[in-house]
Amino acid sequence: MSAILIAVDGWDPASWARRLGEMLPGHVILQTDDNGVYGSDEDLAGISHLLTWKPRSDLVAKLKNLQVIFSLGAGVDHIIGLEDLPDVPIVRIVDPDLTARMSEYVAWQVLHHHRQGSGFARLQADRHWKELRHPAASDITVGMMGTGVLGQDAASVLRRIGFRTIGWGRREKQLDGMDCFHGDAGLDDFLGLTDILVALLPLTPETKHILNAGLIGKLKKHGPLGGPVLINAGRGGSQVEADINAALRNGMLAGASLDVFETEPLPPGSPLWDAPNLVITPHVAAVSSPRALCLQIAEQIKAFEQGLPLQNLIDLKRGY
Repeated sequence: MSAILIAVDGWDPASWARRLGEMLPGHVILQTDDNGVYGSDEDLAGISHLLTWKPRSDLVAKLKNLQVIFSLGAGVDHIIGLEDLPDVPIVRIVDPDLTARMSEYVAWQVLHHHRQGSGFARLQADRHWKELRHPAASDITVGMMGTGVLGQDAASVLRRIGFRTIGWGRREKQLDGMDCFHGDAGLDDFLGLTDILVALLPLTPETKHILNAGLIGKLKKHGPLGGPVLINAGRGGSQVEADINAALRNGMLAGASLDVFETEPLPPGSPLWDAPNLVITPHVAAVSSPRALCLQIAEQIKAFEQGLPLQNLIDLKRGY
């Protein structure tokens, strides 16, 4: 009988355990405590499947008979960066619910900056009735940095609203409705056309700290929003927060929205909290829903136990 361990940081594992128990009645479903710890070393040795978000490295190293790791979020760097990671398949979540939630977030933040949300909030706080004009959506180019499943869906939503979209990724792609750039050779051209940059990148050695002052300085400077806007809903490690803070204060950026940070929760002393025209959200762009994701995971576990191949496997060399 398979034993499944749910190890999450900052989430309630009980809802995941309850739903998986209903879908996998012949399996033992276990969960870590509030400190990310479960049982003795002997207990841990019986775990065959790990469902996790930001697990403790010492916990994973004790799973001597582990067969599969499932990431419960869109990112996987919280797993592949662990020391003593066992040589087992790592499965990432690709789910319509998660994709839709990310597209909602991206559209919300793009529209916030396009329709001057911060400006109207200040006017309301001052009880001042004043019209703030905005350009047509068709006058704005949104650059999707990351053209995987999430980036493609968010771009399609933005195009339906009327925005122009372009994309950039490490590898060449041909996508309907969106001009795509790739690699170091295409990055500068991509940035120079971009009014609103949306970063949905995985965290790899190539993308770590890529959102820095040098990159920001290459964004389109004289667009219809009065300056470029940065939205990062990918990984916190891809941004240099001191550079973003400085760019917001010196006008190099007209605005930004950050859902991810290098240190989470964002420390109270971070200067980002009062940076101008910055929207801060606490890593909620695409929060995984147990209701939506447990069925997919249960079906994968059943298939794996029948000798069928797993879907959506991580390529450790690529980092995603």
